[in-house]
Amino acid sequence: MMLNDRWTIMNNSSSELGSKQPIRCKRCCCVLSWVVAVTTSVSVITAAVFLFVYLNEYRLPLTNSHRLSPSVISTSPSVSGALVTVSRVAEGEPISIFLDPNCPILSEHFLKWEELQRSLLHILTNHNAEDSRDSGLVEQLKVLAGHAHNLNREADSLKRGQVVLQRQLEEMQSEQSRVIQMLSEDRSSVMELSHSLQRETESLRRVQSELNQDKRIPANRPKDCSDLLASGVSQDGVYSVFPTHDPNGFMVYCDMSTDGGGWTVIQRRQDGSVNFFRGWEAYRDGFGVTTGEHWLGLNRIFFLTRSGSMELRIDMADFDNSTAFALYSDFSVGRDSVNPEEDGFPLIVDGFSGTAGDSFMKHSGMRFTTKDRDQDQSENNCASYYQGAWWYRNCHTSNLNGQYLKGGHASYADGVEWSSWTGWQYSLRFTEMKVRPRPRPSNQSQPRPLS
Repeated sequence: MMLNDRWTIMNNSSSELGSKQPIRCKRCCCVLSWVVAVTTSVSVITAAVFLFVYLNEYRLPLTNSHRLSPSVISTSPSVSGALVTVSRVAEGEPISIFLDPNCPILSEHFLKWEELQRSLLHILTNHNAEDSRDSGLVEQLKVLAGHAHNLNREADSLKRGQVVLQRQLEEMQSEQSRVIQMLSEDRSSVMELSHSLQRETESLRRVQSELNQDKRIPANRPKDCSDLLASGVSQDGVYSVFPTHDPNGFMVYCDMSTDGGGWTVIQRRQDGSVNFFRGWEAYRDGFGVTTGEHWLGLNRIFFLTRSGSMELRIDMADFDNSTAFALYSDFSVGRDSVNPEEDGFPLIVDGFSGTAGDSFMKHSGMRFTTKDRDQDQSENNCASYYQGAWWYRNCHTSNLNGQYLKGGHASYADGVEWSSWTGWQYSLRFTEMKVRPRPRPSNQSQPRPLS
């Protein structure tokens, strides 16, 4: 009975246990399912949170990464170094955009600003398309993008203008280089001209020194070399004289040693260094070097001799060192002429004495003839025919302005000729024509002074 009771109890217990076991399994499954659901929810929420945080914290990449640094745009206000910061205070609130006040505004950043605006448009389009309050800002950004594009085009135009200006500057620099090269090439000629001017200056200084070498020159202006001699000047040389009718004066060579001195030289031949076969203007104005071969000039001879009281001396020498002279007590050029040049500077010469013979008086009364002004009495131009210039008649007995042929010559009468001494085929080595006032006769009584 007891065994039956125990068995019955055991059976009842086992049956109770058998009935309780499925209930426990169901409870475990429910707990497990709940845990999985919670875990999944937490994971989803966590992922959503992380996704939300990521969307609000990431930095926008630009389409052209090498033009814009990664820190140009940020959606986090805490990020330092961004030129533009985009943030949302709370859901449903308007977007706040912060621009760095230190942004560089340079022409080379136009493309950078265009990329920046495109990025802002991208942010606003992706995150705020549902918010109608941001549509106006989007449109404004689009307008700004258009302005930036226009500015970029203007910048390109300015750059093209800069290229043109650079090209013009290079052309100007090339022209400057060419001018500098031309100046450097002309430097030698300028230096040569400078040296020539220095030589002329030194020559003028020497002449000035010669003029000032004798302090005894009178304060009143001398009419000719005889006035200088009378004032005490006794040295041969170049001096200034001021004839009565030529107040400007001119330079002459004074012979202070020959036959008492006081001679004003009007012509000299000595070495053939000066060409005497010249035209009318040269003989009118004079040519040559005063200290060497020269012709004083018909105008100046006229001013010296127009008073009619001058004498002429001609000294000559041949190539054998023989010398002779011819002296004429009366000599003048254009004495009675109102316009001596128009009259041809007629010659008056008379009163011969000397050792060379007279070869000049036959020319008295003749007008002066040159190769370009024929005023002689010959059918031909005597100056052209005999290679000189003189008071030719038909044609000459003297030709002191002829060719310097150095002694005997085969040609006829075209050298420096004085026919009465050496004939018509011998060119003299030296001739010198000079004038001075005719001395007064020694027995002429002196005028009495007025009481």
